[in-house]
Amino acid sequence: MDPRSNHRQQEILAALRRAGGSSRIHSLAQTLDVTEETVRRNIKRLADSGVVEKVHGGVRLLSDGQEGDFHQRYRENPEAKKRIARHVAEMIEDGSSLFLDIGSTTAYIADALRDHHELLVVTNSVSVAYKLATRNNNRVFMAGGELRNHDGGAFGTDAMAFADNFHTEYAILSSAGINASNGFMLFDLEEAKFSRLIMAKAGTRIVAADSSKFDRVAPVTVAKPSLVDYLVCEKTPPASIQKAAVDWGTEIQIAGKSD
Repeated sequence: MDPRSNHRQQEILAALRRAGGSSRIHSLAQTLDVTEETVRRNIKRLADSGVVEKVHGGVRLLSDGQEGDFHQRYRENPEAKKRIARHVAEMIEDGSSLFLDIGSTTAYIADALRDHHELLVVTNSVSVAYKLATRNNNRVFMAGGELRNHDGGAFGTDAMAFADNFHTEYAILSSAGINASNGFMLFDLEEAKFSRLIMAKAGTRIVAADSSKFDRVAPVTVAKPSLVDYLVCEKTPPASIQKAAVDWGTEIQIAGKSD
């Protein structure tokens, strides 16, 4: 997918949210200072992905058109996320170096890592940094920049430049949607850019995602799915994702029902 299209689609989604979930094509074009044809073209792509619905003369967000804020997402499927977190924590040895992103499942993983010792953690999540700093001789490096008010994440040029200083053994990432056609997807382009960077700078890449993400669509593809070494989830994915994972070379691990 063309990154320029991703950026424009993110602008359209943001404008729709500010407008309360729906808007006229003409109004979107004026707001974004682009042609109506540009808006229609990108809305068609968003509609094909199931993120928005076209209506006469306008467009509206569907329920999957955005993620809630961090605290809302943290409360969704907590038992599944805890199981996944325990499983991922068991994959990480004391003394390891790792990137952790801002996903809600990643926050549970940070909880599960609190008894680990001498970790070197690089993150752009204030939640992750808070959970793992000043514990067990860990070293925690927090990417700089303004923290976003809805998730406490740092993004942008400064955060990317900071993270680029590190090479870690692991990158642990979240995903808003996983499907056989596009692999691992997110709603936010800045999150995807950060994920691409830390994937390129890590030896082993782990995506942690609960089963609600299966066959879910989002507008931004994170990276080539073949870059993901492990997908950890609490339920067996649909057959289409299992087959695709074989083609990607991604090993699926199912977190146990009890640990």
